[in-house]
Amino acid sequence: MFDLNGKRGLVVGIANDKSIAWGCARAFSRAGASLALTYLNDKALPHVRPLADLVDAEILMPLDVEQPDAMEAVFDRISTRWEKLDFVVHSIAFAPKADLQGRVTDCSRDGFMRAMDVSCHSFIRMARLAEPLMTDGGTLITMSYHGADEVVQNYGLMGPVKAALQSATRYIAAELGPQGIRVHAISPGPLATRAASGIAHFDQLMQDATDRSALQRLVDIDDVGSLAAYLVSDGARALTGGTMHVDAGHSIIS
Repeated sequence: MFDLNGKRGLVVGIANDKSIAWGCARAFSRAGASLALTYLNDKALPHVRPLADLVDAEILMPLDVEQPDAMEAVFDRISTRWEKLDFVVHSIAFAPKADLQGRVTDCSRDGFMRAMDVSCHSFIRMARLAEPLMTDGGTLITMSYHGADEVVQNYGLMGPVKAALQSATRYIAAELGPQGIRVHAISPGPLATRAASGIAHFDQLMQDATDRSALQRLVDIDDVGSLAAYLVSDGARALTGGTMHVDAGHSIIS
């Protein structure tokens, strides 16, 4: 759908073939991009390595953003192998289960800070490390959700965290715009991913999204991947700083 030949990008957040990040990586590969992929730990590697092979990933490295120097190691490898970078997809989020499934009012300080660190501040760190490699401009993409804009039952702590992520997207876009670096948050409708499995009553949330969407359906990871490929392409060269909804029209229904 989009020509990404000659572009090189990092995709963070593939856990298995149901991951939003995998939908993005597959779309990028089909459009001709060269990819670097990361996996969380040794337990995740058997699920990610076959996917990396499918897209002929040139770099495959572990990345736990809570581990010191792990992110720097990934960007150092990219710098050595490619010398430059055209795009980054940040598709990771985490909150301790007790804090995620409880009231926001009751969340612990440590749980809140950990959720912010993994889900939001890690994107800021990636932007800082990507900036010097995006010598010809580039694109940074992160993943949000409708619960950042409105109260979604059972989304809990991740609502405020994703709201912070969307705000960070706008500020980073303003700061890096003069260098030709575009920054986007994609807000998909609910998807049955590993990360979403920790949300209480998630099946009901998905049914509600179907019932309340304009197209009367859920989206899938390929829908998200298509949007990500467009945002990375030159066709989106005048877009930055926004939150793009790919949710079958769910967000327009009150």
